[in-house]
Amino acid sequence: MPKLKTRYVCQSCGSTAPKWLGKCPDCGGWNTFAEEHEPAGRSSRETLFGKPDRAARITDVDISDDHRLLTGIGEFDRVLGGGVVQGSVVLVGGDPGIGKSTLMLQVIQRLSGMDGPMLYVSGEESPRQMRLRADRLDALSEALYLLCETNLEAILDQVEQVKPRAVVIDSIQTIYLPSVESAPGSISQVRECAARMIQLAKGRNVPVFLVGHVTKEGAIAGPRALEHIVDTVLYFEGERHQTYRILRAVKNRFGSTNEIGIFEMQERGLIEVTNPSELFLSERPAKVSGSVVVCSVEGTRPLLVELQALVTPANYGLPQRVATGMDSRRVAMLLAVLEKRTGMHLGTQDVFVNVAGGVRLDEPAIDLGTAAAISSSFRDVPIAPHDVVIGEVGLGGEIRGVSQVEKRLREAQKLGFTRCVLAARNTKGLAPIDGIEVIGVNGVYQALEALGIV
Repeated sequence: MPKLKTRYVCQSCGSTAPKWLGKCPDCGGWNTFAEEHEPAGRSSRETLFGKPDRAARITDVDISDDHRLLTGIGEFDRVLGGGVVQGSVVLVGGDPGIGKSTLMLQVIQRLSGMDGPMLYVSGEESPRQMRLRADRLDALSEALYLLCETNLEAILDQVEQVKPRAVVIDSIQTIYLPSVESAPGSISQVRECAARMIQLAKGRNVPVFLVGHVTKEGAIAGPRALEHIVDTVLYFEGERHQTYRILRAVKNRFGSTNEIGIFEMQERGLIEVTNPSELFLSERPAKVSGSVVVCSVEGTRPLLVELQALVTPANYGLPQRVATGMDSRRVAMLLAVLEKRTGMHLGTQDVFVNVAGGVRLDEPAIDLGTAAAISSSFRDVPIAPHDVVIGEVGLGGEIRGVSQVEKRLREAQKLGFTRCVLAARNTKGLAPIDGIEVIGVNGVYQALEALGIV
């Protein structure tokens, strides 16, 4: 029996040290080193794509039988870029209880009904628990195979027998290799198990879905390298106390990284939302100051979302700046622009900004809407309910143009909005759209005048 070597491995970045360290010299994490054992002289890992081959011209690579597997869940296929790519490895992360297992069970059941046998491996639940969940979700299928196992070697043996067209591992932190002398979920186990699953996917041209837990910092638990070696990384987001869930692609080798899919959690599982703009605006209050509608483009989809702002005098020494659903530093910059360019005295005001519906927006096109909502609350002047605001705000107070303006206006027209305030640059060459008055502005003050706030 080979002698076991002892080493200490950082559970955040994978750095190794011969002895325990309080602080990781690479990532700076405190108390992240854990003792792990590895057999000396362990054989090297096999090549990723099977037997080594000679170099070939890229034009000689055969892709005639390459096609994407469609799940029939439009929102999921959209995020992946048009379906599941054969031989791809997809990492799905999210908070505990957000619905990752529910989503994967629905996806693999849809695939089993169209493309043959599928294998769902659960390392967290018993077969009885999985059957009860499948009954509740109406996700039973004769072609769906269930395996409750955590030993990766046993899992690979079952893959040889079942020969599935796709595999789900729920979750990668519970799977272990007996040859690796460390606990399941440690960085060595996660790295080795993920490498073996990637080898399976590339060697057999089988898509593999890995479910990953998320730490309290919001990152997928395990080595950061796990996100680099997989093909696609999806985050399942949403408030546990709300019914809406957002599936966001943060890495995708086969599609856009800006796409999002929107679902509603119901008793019988996740239901895709085909018209999210109407959903996000369904509870918008009428004639209330600090409320404005903006249009953000997520991938190929325009979203109309309500922005809310509340500005009140600060009763304590340091004014609060709280932003939910957007970058707080961007909000601080817009407050400085309003102070400098419009003369609003916001230095003694508490400012709270919220994106209604639980969605998170990162696009600069919501800058003008954020500034308008803050100004509306500060002046206590409501914005007209049928106005849409689009534009990026520069430090000089100028309004910069955004992309895909016509697509945004078409979405606003569909939901009955009649006026849009946007950058004057975007109005050049813009074809008229029936029912919508387009107002081009060059600066923040001019935009606030157009909205009737100043």
